[in-house]
Amino acid sequence: MENIAKGDSLQKLKGLKITSLDDDDEEQEQDTIPDEYDDDDDDDDEEEEEEQEPVTLGFLEKPKNSRSLLRHLFPSKTGGTPAWLDPVNLPSGRSCLCDICGEPLQFLLQVYAPISEKDSTFHRTLFVFMCPSMRCLLRDQHEQWKRPPESPSRSVKVFRCQLPRSNPFYSSEPPKSDGTDKPSGPGVALCNWCGTWKGDKVCSSCRRAHYCSQKHQVMHWRTGHKIECQQLCLSDQSFDTNPSNGGTSATERQKGYLSVVVAKMSSYMNQTLTYKLLAYALVASKSIWPEYEMINEDESEYDTEMSEDNGDTNTLISKTGTDDTMKSLLSNFEGDDDRKSWASFQERIGKAPEQILRYCRSTSAKPLWPMSSGRPSKADIPKCSYCGGPRCFEFQILPQLLYYFDVKNDVDSLDWASIVVYTCEDSCEASVSYKEEFVWVQQSSTIVNVP
Repeated sequence: MENIAKGDSLQKLKGLKITSLDDDDEEQEQDTIPDEYDDDDDDDDEEEEEEQEPVTLGFLEKPKNSRSLLRHLFPSKTGGTPAWLDPVNLPSGRSCLCDICGEPLQFLLQVYAPISEKDSTFHRTLFVFMCPSMRCLLRDQHEQWKRPPESPSRSVKVFRCQLPRSNPFYSSEPPKSDGTDKPSGPGVALCNWCGTWKGDKVCSSCRRAHYCSQKHQVMHWRTGHKIECQQLCLSDQSFDTNPSNGGTSATERQKGYLSVVVAKMSSYMNQTLTYKLLAYALVASKSIWPEYEMINEDESEYDTEMSEDNGDTNTLISKTGTDDTMKSLLSNFEGDDDRKSWASFQERIGKAPEQILRYCRSTSAKPLWPMSSGRPSKADIPKCSYCGGPRCFEFQILPQLLYYFDVKNDVDSLDWASIVVYTCEDSCEASVSYKEEFVWVQQSSTIVNVP
């Protein structure tokens, strides 16, 4: 995004850039090939073409401070709670739920990916959510093959949100990132339990706790809000019976309310209550994944680094020796396309093994598939449900992310080979703020260990 990239303060936002398609029209016409996933004869050509596309890699690190991931700084991040781009018109209804088990989806990650060629995409972020149940994910793998008029039930969903430079929520000037930046408008109340979805349900007693679902309301009540709610109701009674509060402002009333809560909590809290509140905090922390900031680097930098390393006279294995070994390994896999794809995938990922995301939004870009089987054909990628136009590959999420989320390697633990996101090629405008795009999940269950 050219306007934002002018300030040094936005250097960290320059990752995940959209490759310009009009820099060299003649060259683009020669390089672009149609998507033909279902033609096995073109697999080699597709791999060669995909390697020529510039790819941005996403890596994770703990945020330097709590402010760096706030929504008005337009972060790319994983885990925690989403930094909603449009903080008011959030997804609602069944779009927030796993279509298979009906539970609210957990926030997986978001990618800030503006497109400079359009005014309406000055700000643009993609949000990915998924159900933490492996059983639902396995069912999702079968559901995604359904084509219209059948409606698939999904446990992984992605939403696209975009805003023009002039909008009600943010300044038209780049953020300074010095602690003084603030959003132009407030956001909607979020669920007190998950902090993710719009809290359109309110506790009938205290009228202060908001929830996205009945389940989260019950969980919040059982793990601490029952006691908290009583204190809030008592504080309200104190204000209602005190005539001196009649002329206080909303701000003063809130400050007084907080002081009453603190005083009463200190008065009534005993050892049992302390344990209950600690248990509540522990359970709530398990309802979201650990939060990380996503740092982006060009994959080409790792090609250079590997070339320099292999050229070192002290290197134990030369570049030629590595190539010969891989060729020999791949030759043993002929007749087994999955093993061959896995070996090629491992070789490519091995250049930067800590990457958790691969980004390349281009009409000719292809995902880096770990397996030959389980890939979608062109017909399996549905048209945009808002404009009817084609969708294109934008990024894929690698299973390395599960390591950062401390997911155990158990039989029923969450696992995947690749989660691939396809978005509207035109990044169309529509009345709805969060437009649901398409996700393809390739499972790792059929991958065998490479000898």
